Amino acid sequence: MERGYRKSVNPKGLISFQVVVKQTDLWISASCELSKEARDLVLEYRAQLETYISQYPAFRSTLVPWPKDPFAPPIVKEMILASRQLGVGPMACVAGAIAQRVGEGLLEWTSEVVVENGGDIYANAKRDLTVALHSANRHIGSRIGIKVDGRRMPISICSSSATLGHSYSEGSADLVTVLAGSGAYADGAATAICNMIKTPGDLQNLDAVIVSFEQVLGVLATMGKTIACCGDLELVSL
Repeated sequence: MERGYRKSVNPKGLISFQVVVKQTDLWISASCELSKEARDLVLEYRAQLETYISQYPAFRSTLVPWPKDPFAPPIVKEMILASRQLGVGPMACVAGAIAQRVGEGLLEWTSEVVVENGGDIYANAKRDLTVALHSANRHIGSRIGIKVDGRRMPISICSSSATLGHSYSEGSADLVTVLAGSGAYADGAATAICNMIKTPGDLQNLDAVIVSFEQVLGVLATMGKTIACCGDLELVSL
């Protein structure tokens, strides 16, 4: 799949490269080229997921939280925990979880890393970063970004949309972007909040919508001409 937005990713002083393993397509920026190391990490975590799904096929498709499993591999346990906290299926947390796990693993060879996995990001850098937002909504387009203070890292920035991409959504938001410390939680929370936004009026009450999402540091949601933000969030014009 062509991801044109990646052409604009250019953290100064870092080297960017792509790693693709089956459905996992990562764009990584680090202080040196780490394609092999990143690929090995992706294979490790995909093996954990694929083995578990082979034992429990329903894990892949369920839209409700999965029961606790003390014998599940680490990344699956993380997804199960987040899904149970958020009331979503565990696969709603997978992209953010993989981005974080790969990013943390690469810190053995690099002091800074940014991992983007289909729009879900894990960032651990010694600098401020601006994350560009992309929406199918013509009123928003790609004109808005979120500035992340380097002192807040590591951090995960994950998005969900009812109008862009192929992921299933019960809501109608053009874009929901969540900042949180956990990649699995940020990814699942973006899905859960997107599911809850069905009318522009829901955006006006976004603070009430997200009151139960305790680990969310900040959230942006858009629908039509309306943009709403909650939490510690700095928007910038691109």
